[in-house]
Amino acid sequence: MRRLVGSLLLFCLAGAACAETGTAIFAGGCFWCMESAFEEIEGVVSVTSGYTGGEVVNPTYEQVSSGGTGHYESVRVEYDPAKVSYGQLLEVFWQNIDPFDAGGQFCDKGSQYRAAVFYQDPAQMQAARASLAALQDQAGEGRPVETQILPAQAFYPAEEYHQDYHEKNTLRYKGYRFACGRDQRIDEVREMLGNSR
Repeated sequence: MRRLVGSLLLFCLAGAACAETGTAIFAGGCFWCMESAFEEIEGVVSVTSGYTGGEVVNPTYEQVSSGGTGHYESVRVEYDPAKVSYGQLLEVFWQNIDPFDAGGQFCDKGSQYRAAVFYQDPAQMQAARASLAALQDQAGEGRPVETQILPAQAFYPAEEYHQDYHEKNTLRYKGYRFACGRDQRIDEVREMLGNSR
């Protein structure tokens, strides 16, 4: 093990590809749908479905989906900042949610399905707040953006069967997404915002 670590250290010192990755956490309703949206982005290294924002340690899906833990269904995005910026990830986030729904997302209602950005540091907080303000300006005063900007908390990966669900269970995923009206509502939101999202 020491040899492996030493070899990797020399490899990195030689200028090889050992760049640090960034981490971003987003909640946008069903984590299956958010996972698939971010996995398509060049520069995203990995996307993990999970739970954050609550008080229960290592919650189960059953606990979170009941709405009693305070957790949000969310995704943790590991990305290469040299290829994709945090600002670009925020754009992907806004394009895949309904920012005007305070009670959940699409057909999934309840606190566990609310939309939120969980910032890791002051720079992410500033970027997230600025992107929300820009969206609010675009939407106008009569249509409040309900998405929350919150400090990051412990992130707990969801059970293995939830990871890459859109790939493991493609037909069920597509059926759920269609029945939930996710894409239809996203199109409606784009229309409301003048197709500029």
